[in-house]
Amino acid sequence: MKKYRPISLRSVKTYPLSKRKSKVQERLSAKVHTKGAGFGEFISGLPDVLAASDLRAVAKAILKAHKNGRPVVLGMGAHPIKLGLSALIIDLMERGVITAIATNGAAIVHDFELFWAGHTSEDVARALKDGSFGMAQDTGKHLNSAIKKGVLKGLGLGKSVGAHLNSMKGKPYGPSLFAAADRLNLPATVHVAMGTDIIHMHPSADGAAIGEASHRDFKLFSSVLADLEGGVYINLGSAVMLPEVFLKALTVARNLGHKADRITTVNMDFIQHYRVRENVLARPTQWGGTSYALTGHHEIMLPLLAAMLIEDL
Repeated sequence: MKKYRPISLRSVKTYPLSKRKSKVQERLSAKVHTKGAGFGEFISGLPDVLAASDLRAVAKAILKAHKNGRPVVLGMGAHPIKLGLSALIIDLMERGVITAIATNGAAIVHDFELFWAGHTSEDVARALKDGSFGMAQDTGKHLNSAIKKGVLKGLGLGKSVGAHLNSMKGKPYGPSLFAAADRLNLPATVHVAMGTDIIHMHPSADGAAIGEASHRDFKLFSSVLADLEGGVYINLGSAVMLPEVFLKALTVARNLGHKADRITTVNMDFIQHYRVRENVLARPTQWGGTSYALTGHHEIMLPLLAAMLIEDL
């Protein structure tokens, strides 16, 4: 057998470092934060690489869309509401930055409970043992009643809930995304999978009304996405429901001849899931769009992005 010896490195060709192309530049490095410095200085001191660059790019895309009168749509699961971020989202709605919201069915549950009772998110494991999980009377009664009344008026699910909350007597404990959307006359759509939300277990639940209201919201969401050209779509913490609904609604918009190719899509979550990567980031932006994946906890990333937007508005 052939015997191998260590190769000689004497004839290896090298070149001056000054002639090499590099991906990292010292001028892009982070700056040391000075005590007492403002938030704008903190942001400008972030390194201009990888996720920090993407965060700046997302803020820039949102501000550009806002300046040009294009939509900035926030699709989200219920966790941002549970984490106390509603006031930040409402502020961006009131500033005209966020122009529409889309949520799953759990969002109206936590939105209502924080609005009306000032607390939400029960101990599921403990309540599951005796079958009391999800059986809070007020939540089922008010939300199911709101949906049934709204359907009779020709409303979608999100609008039904928002109008109901704004009609309730008494001072609320906290802010409501759906009440704010109703007050500001902004689209707020709710996309339900039957059996996934606690109000579906209540005797007051009307499957026909829930389905009709949510389907109306799907058509409204499709109309919002039909106007998305030059705009931004943000998926905040929904791994399955909103990515699937977004893909179908965007398909409807394009099927009907609406141009929605030059769009920016963003996913914000602490895990980057398959459906989001494909249905929100990759597939919809193939024809001239841009996508960004920002990985981190909602309770840190969203306040950071919101503050960046407010600084530059």
